[in-house]
Amino acid sequence: MHRLRALALASVVVGAAFVPSTAAAPRTAAAPPPCSEEPRENPVSEFTSYDELLVELDRIERVSTGRVSVEEVGSSNRGRGMMLARVGTGPKVVFITAEIHGNEKTGPDALLDVLDYLGTSDSTAAQRVRDQLTVVAMPKINPDAASLDRRGNDMTWQEAQSQFPQLAASPPPWNYITGQRQGDDYSQRPGFDVNRDYHPDLEYQPQPQDFPGSSDRPGWFISPETQTVRDVYKGLRAEFGSVDTYVDLHHQGACYTVPGTDRFVTMSLSGKFVADPRTPEGSAFADFAGTYRPEYSKQLNVAAYNALQSAAEQRPDFGNITLYPQDINLPGTGLGAFQLNGSGAVLFEVRGQTQTLGEQHREMLTKTVYIGLDGILSSIASGEVTQLDPASYDQIPPTDRGERTLSRTTDVED
Repeated sequence: MHRLRALALASVVVGAAFVPSTAAAPRTAAAPPPCSEEPRENPVSEFTSYDELLVELDRIERVSTGRVSVEEVGSSNRGRGMMLARVGTGPKVVFITAEIHGNEKTGPDALLDVLDYLGTSDSTAAQRVRDQLTVVAMPKINPDAASLDRRGNDMTWQEAQSQFPQLAASPPPWNYITGQRQGDDYSQRPGFDVNRDYHPDLEYQPQPQDFPGSSDRPGWFISPETQTVRDVYKGLRAEFGSVDTYVDLHHQGACYTVPGTDRFVTMSLSGKFVADPRTPEGSAFADFAGTYRPEYSKQLNVAAYNALQSAAEQRPDFGNITLYPQDINLPGTGLGAFQLNGSGAVLFEVRGQTQTLGEQHREMLTKTVYIGLDGILSSIASGEVTQLDPASYDQIPPTDRGERTLSRTTDVED
């Protein structure tokens, strides 16, 4: 594995006022280089496999001399352990998950580098994060999909029905994949897009009347993967009173550009996942109006954006950051469910799934995730995040998706 151990969190400037980097400044638009979204077989061996993840987490725990603890907190549908690593003793919890889609692989590598740094560095910056925060990371929350290098998990509707007998006569949910998706054939091994299987009510039990559902409605916690993530979140709330921040690491299309330029988007950010429960549009979740903190989510996103703009002075690719589409309402995602429950929420959408880019730009893209996470952790630990202007979030340039339009909300890639 090619790691990024030499990159120090302390090297990234965070918390500054929103100032677009000169490296990322708009220039005359031109046609971007050729780029294809056509799915194909690409090498993925440079990314961390599930077995390599276990070895690496064991190593990090060992060399951290007690700073990092690792445990198995659940199992995937095919019996692979779902691993959790924890570092820091601070009162604020930052919960980070990655690879809920198994073809989105930079998140686990970036998280391993963050854990390695926080577990071994004696720098002032690392010590401040450990003192002020408890960082909880789950680097592969869909290990079956990761092993198959595809979006959906490995689980049949019949297996879900056997776990929930009340669903015996229910139709499969809308996010059940049995055909082609992103170049993968699910006909022999069906699965679910488990990033649509969350529910804002953390005590929810599946009810027949809620199937097949739709993308703008909550999920059901029918997969063991989402059940485990939910249980971890509930456990952290019980221990700390709240989960301050939730970050979920994803990938998106390979060919989007920064508006007005010919530069491909390196990563998009978002802090908006559901309709505001304080408005008529979000009235279905009015019970969560008191815990919803959209301004804090915006501040967290600005912290990540600022860190990347500062890093763009050394490498311009780090400055090609845009805002993910904001006209979405996805309460069935972990980000939507946990944001309604009071967590500041951040979505990272890195350029290209493995079926489009494979390992191309792997090191740069992984480092992008790392720097963005650093911006969030450092700004929370220092308290600077609360000084950031939420209005700066709306100044982040939107993503130019060109002629490719998404015909419906279900096509959103997160």
